[in-house]
Amino acid sequence: MARLNVNPTRMELKKLKARLKTAERGHKLLKDKTDEMVRRFSIIIKENKRYRDDVESDVSVVLKQFSSARSVISKARIGLAFAMPVSSLDFECKKGNIMSVQVPEFEISEGKGSTTLPYAVSDLTSEADYAVKMAGDVLVKLLRLAELEKSVQMLAEEIEKSKRRVNALENIMIPNLKETISYISMKLEENDRSSRTRLMKVKSMLEERQ
Repeated sequence: MARLNVNPTRMELKKLKARLKTAERGHKLLKDKTDEMVRRFSIIIKENKRYRDDVESDVSVVLKQFSSARSVISKARIGLAFAMPVSSLDFECKKGNIMSVQVPEFEISEGKGSTTLPYAVSDLTSEADYAVKMAGDVLVKLLRLAELEKSVQMLAEEIEKSKRRVNALENIMIPNLKETISYISMKLEENDRSSRTRLMKVKSMLEERQ
């Protein structure tokens, strides 16, 4: 703890007590906010893991089917099939709010278009058809995963900042204010005792003269 460099006066004591009260109230509010952010973070991180596992599983299946198709179809033909859009999406990025943290919020809806494959069925194998169809389906999950991962990153950064502020208030600012208030209170008490002693001595001298 370090004492603040202020004059030991009653006015300063009053100001410091007001600062201490504000700091303690701010510390409580900030700690409560941090705890709630950690709780929300835990929920989102679990959802993020679920989506990531799901996406990785789907992508793994797509790659396996693609490899099977690639073994019997030329690279040019299968590349052309995957280059054709099998589905369309309407996508809008907005701002969400989690404990005053601005996070991305995606609005995704299926666009208008054909649900059939964009090429003749006889052109490719069933494995390729499945891979193309599933690659289109996994796109929505990828966008949702990107939204969750960005939210997790932003919340983690804000939680770290909030914890540093809580620690600064708890371990530095509040103890320093308390130390300074205690010092000024003792100095004022000493001054009061010295003043009373001087007054009593003066009174005693006057009585002796009378």
